[in-house]
Amino acid sequence: MSADELTVLTNEPGRQLEWLLKREFDRAVEKRLAAFEQIKGVQACKDWQRERREFFIRQIGGFPKRTPLNARTVKRMQGEGYRVENVLFESRPGHHVTANLYLPDREGPYPGVLIPCGHSHTGKAAGGYQRTGILLARHGMAALCYDPIGQGERYQSLDFERTHERFASVSYRLEVPHPRVRFLCTVEHTMMGVGSILLGSNVAQYRIWDGMRAIDYLQSRADIIADKIGCTGNSGGGTMTAYLGALDDRIVATMPICYLTTFKRLIESRGAQDGEQNIFGQIAFGMDEADYVIMRAPQPTMIGAATRDATFDIRGTWELFREAQRFYSHLGFPERVALHERDLRHGMYLPQREAAARWMHRWLLGEDKVIHEVDPKTLPDPVSDKEWLALSEGDWTKEQLYCTPEGQALLMPEERSVFQINAEIERGLRPQREATWARMNEQQQRALIRKTIGASATLESHRYDVVGRIERPGYRIEKLILHGTTNQLSLPGLLFVPAKPTGDPVLYLHGVSMKQEDEIEKWVAAGHVVMAAEVSGIGETETGHHKRDYGRGRFGRDVQEIYLAYLLGRSFVGLRVDDVRRWTSFLTRQQGTSKIQLYAVGEAAIPALHAAALEPSPYRLVSLRNMIRSWAELVASPVSQNQIVNVVHGALRHYDLPDLEKLAGESIEISEPVDAVGAPIKGGL
Repeated sequence: MSADELTVLTNEPGRQLEWLLKREFDRAVEKRLAAFEQIKGVQACKDWQRERREFFIRQIGGFPKRTPLNARTVKRMQGEGYRVENVLFESRPGHHVTANLYLPDREGPYPGVLIPCGHSHTGKAAGGYQRTGILLARHGMAALCYDPIGQGERYQSLDFERTHERFASVSYRLEVPHPRVRFLCTVEHTMMGVGSILLGSNVAQYRIWDGMRAIDYLQSRADIIADKIGCTGNSGGGTMTAYLGALDDRIVATMPICYLTTFKRLIESRGAQDGEQNIFGQIAFGMDEADYVIMRAPQPTMIGAATRDATFDIRGTWELFREAQRFYSHLGFPERVALHERDLRHGMYLPQREAAARWMHRWLLGEDKVIHEVDPKTLPDPVSDKEWLALSEGDWTKEQLYCTPEGQALLMPEERSVFQINAEIERGLRPQREATWARMNEQQQRALIRKTIGASATLESHRYDVVGRIERPGYRIEKLILHGTTNQLSLPGLLFVPAKPTGDPVLYLHGVSMKQEDEIEKWVAAGHVVMAAEVSGIGETETGHHKRDYGRGRFGRDVQEIYLAYLLGRSFVGLRVDDVRRWTSFLTRQQGTSKIQLYAVGEAAIPALHAAALEPSPYRLVSLRNMIRSWAELVASPVSQNQIVNVVHGALRHYDLPDLEKLAGESIEISEPVDAVGAPIKGGL
């Protein structure tokens, strides 16, 4: 029999979970907008800012202690009308930031402008960022352009065995930025976020802290005016500009470019973006992108936008600007927020660079000045996209701008990667986590698990429909739909019923599809009723079939829905745990028994383990296959494959997977464990 004959859902099943989450998302957005409309007066504005700033910092895990920068200039170069210093400093001990400091070709002091890079694989060496630094320096302002983690000289997951091969995981369309680089920068960012999520943090914390320490570095120099600091960046650098402007009061003026829009427009168009661009629960709390500008009011902000930006919708940018200007008006400074739109694509093109230089000159040097990078009379009219790109070529090669001996900070002695730092943080959390867990009784432990994963405290009664039957020799198959409540998905299932049932009913959950007939028929032949069921986002309800392959398959097709749930303060693990419990309740009632056997494979295993730990009584046996052994191992791995679906925000502050095994009792059997990339572990358990 073909798999199609076993299909249960027919009405765009691959989009049902996406639509369910979007309905919840829309309700949260409307709730925030209603609250925003109630802001009246200066004190209400300050309360709004304080609440969101505190929430923001809490959700990214706070910030580490300031440690010595150990800054040094490793090279100096002379340009036409400006100078460049190649700089190294430590944002954390043993974790270096590589940066180029563009300086006016005269004595200081000067204002300083921070330039966080967007998603260029060469980081600070990209032409648009070089050009921005040069333009600012030629007009009297120092500019510090630094590599983000996962870009330029700061890739965090290098291949230490091969040195001259273009790896399959790097796009064939792009030059590999260094022979040891394994992944595109966007992939690295989200991969670093997997472990950060488990620690109750976010990869954004690393990115923001690098920027804050870069300001510390600027302020440590005698040639920089400490209280005249600006920040401008494009795309991912626009994200960091918005974040830093919201959280660091030392920044006088900002211009985030090609980033700010509303989350509603973003989700409707491209969907959730990289790991650092999604803060846990922010939409449920009421923190949208407009709040990044609002949090810094009334400090000056220019929003840079491109009419033809395919990533960040220009309609949302104008909606955001309207909110921001209303808020600035409440505080009496409507002129301090502005929007600069040009008919461009996504990028740091010449018009955006000139606008940034003018804005910084106004607020850091106290003078409005018409600044041109090139004589406008020499530009064709109109300028094509290709010509704009040509105007963004840099003066220096990436090798000339290197700050490290081999072009990668991670190749320096004793350098620590984000993965290593996260593993150290996890090891530091472990003693307190284990001690706290040991002091709790089982009831308290289960309450903590429910709270951490966001599981329902109780299950409501659930309706189901039989939508088809298939007769087979010796058994029949009933095609079922288990209906959910408002915030739950209707789930498909296949109930295999032998002619003469004997033994415990079996609940079978496979991480790819319920249509695993070879395995199911073995139980049926032995007389077991088998409920082959699916949980949210698996099999017929798997999302993302209609979308682009985000991350080159590294995070699964449903990664954008995972992040959409994350923005709502939910995890796929929590969603699926409730699904396992629903199916368990259905099967025990339908078969009139108090005991069943639970078998789960792959993605379904961690939700099944949670369900058994929360309520072990229905299960005579819980067999889990192809599951990672612990979240701690996942945090320590510099490479992972399709694991973001298996993580829960802040879980490792409270418990790890082996704790659940103990709580589930003697019924647990675990076999064929896998590592972070899904490969079998030699030696098993």
